[in-house]
Amino acid sequence: MKKKEFSISYESYADITELSEADSLLFTQARVATQMAYAPYSDFKVGAAALMENGELVSGSNQENASYPAGICAERVLLSTASSIYPGKAIKTMAISYIGKGKKSTRPVAPCGICRQSLMEFEQRFKQPIRLILGGMQGEIYIFNTIKSLLPLEFSGEDLK
Repeated sequence: MKKKEFSISYESYADITELSEADSLLFTQARVATQMAYAPYSDFKVGAAALMENGELVSGSNQENASYPAGICAERVLLSTASSIYPGKAIKTMAISYIGKGKKSTRPVAPCGICRQSLMEFEQRFKQPIRLILGGMQGEIYIFNTIKSLLPLEFSGEDLK
């Protein structure tokens, strides 16, 4: 038997003021996108913004449904939008923020499992890592250089062969 470990590295910033100008702009767009969320059931609004390889910005927000499985997360809304508007273009960086009604939004939260898998597929499709900026409306912000950091045992098309 061999014991093995996964380790991840990421950058941690005290708040948005420590980010570069470009990252701050993108993260601000993710915060703004939370206002477009439709979340009448959970009151948990998520916004995502992406910098495409062509320099364009795309955003998305979560869209809930009374039939819970029919809802879609902000990250996957963004991926669908990016693929529709800019087919064949990779995402360089994605920022994700959130706010909950009456709740503090002061710590980074990571994408759910299905979004991690969807983001991984996008990385694999374009053979380019997606930088990920995670944070709330205030407080600490994390930056990961690839989605693989959040999904070390990814499932891919290679597994289907």
